[in-house]
Amino acid sequence: MGAVRRFFGRRGDPFGQDVVLALGWLAVGAFFETIAQRAFGVSDLGAQFVYDALGLGAVAIRRRALWVAVVWTSFHILIPFFVGWNLVNGGIAVIVVTYTAAAYLPIRPAVLAAFIMWAPGVVFAVLFGRTGGTAFYPDNKIFVLFNLMSALVCFTVGRTVATRRAYIAALEDRARTAENTQMALTEKAVAEERRRIARELHDVVAHHVSVMGVLATGSRRMLGRDPAAADEALATIEETGRTALREMRRLLSVLRTATEPAGELAPQPGLGGIEGLVEQIREAGLPASLHVDGEPGIVDPGVSLTLYRIVQEALTNALKHAGAATVEVRLTFTPSDVTVEICDTGRGPQLGTAAVGHGLLGMRERVMLYGGTLRTGPRPGGGYRVHARIPIELPAERQLAN
Repeated sequence: MGAVRRFFGRRGDPFGQDVVLALGWLAVGAFFETIAQRAFGVSDLGAQFVYDALGLGAVAIRRRALWVAVVWTSFHILIPFFVGWNLVNGGIAVIVVTYTAAAYLPIRPAVLAAFIMWAPGVVFAVLFGRTGGTAFYPDNKIFVLFNLMSALVCFTVGRTVATRRAYIAALEDRARTAENTQMALTEKAVAEERRRIARELHDVVAHHVSVMGVLATGSRRMLGRDPAAADEALATIEETGRTALREMRRLLSVLRTATEPAGELAPQPGLGGIEGLVEQIREAGLPASLHVDGEPGIVDPGVSLTLYRIVQEALTNALKHAGAATVEVRLTFTPSDVTVEICDTGRGPQLGTAAVGHGLLGMRERVMLYGGTLRTGPRPGGGYRVHARIPIELPAERQLAN
């Protein structure tokens, strides 16, 4: 039973369904023509069955080749007039194909299809006489009126189905649009709420870190004079640090998107990984060199990571766009700042590529976060240059900030 329901359902095979429909109508027609042969005006049952089967072939192909079915139905109706056989024009095929054309075609092609199927048979019947029996409509006027009404009914039913199908499709599209809009609004509201929570957690973490800095400064000053007070302050720093770490984890969980994988426990890269980046570029076929001027002082991990990402992005762009060239990475450390410069001798980004990509925007955001400056662009002598300067916050400045 389930297989039959699936076969005749919306997802079933249309051609198989139409073949079954054609066979069903053939059986029904054969039954009535057999039991009422004289009333239908059938003189030869065998020839009539073959004629009906040929006509219902249009029903079997109506959704696979509709216009072929239309032309075949029109030709099938005219066969008795050409061969001179006393056959009854079967109306089932023309009714079903007319409905199909009205239901699946636009209004003008549907009207044309109905005219092609109905008009020739009516005109030939009026001009040359009808084939088969005449008991149902002995007068030509009744015959023409009956055919006209039949065509209008079939066509109207088909257009009604087409209109309802279009209305349902519009409702489904509107429902999908409304659902997508609601999802977008929900996601926007969730994102705004997550940002608000992140700002609040940031304030909490910043407060805890500030307290830790103040307590650490006081502990260092009291360590020789009042060890007990210093020990108490260190205990408070320990507890405050744990609290700040818990809040930081909550902050990261709020900022992480649903599709973003959880971060690995491996440490983030820094200044020590820049030499490895240069070596990778050399192995990839682009001659690269690293020069370090000055002695690296105390560099915050965030600054170290920013420098690594800038070099990584600049070397990647040079590998993509520079062509046959060389690239030089220069790190310069001073007591007040650190400068990184990546220069290549290649052709730079080609015409048609984006002037400012996501990589450069990411560089600028990272540098600005630490109060630095970033300059990128073609070099006067050819090639491309990325120059970033990031100030180094001195220990005394950190104490004043805390």
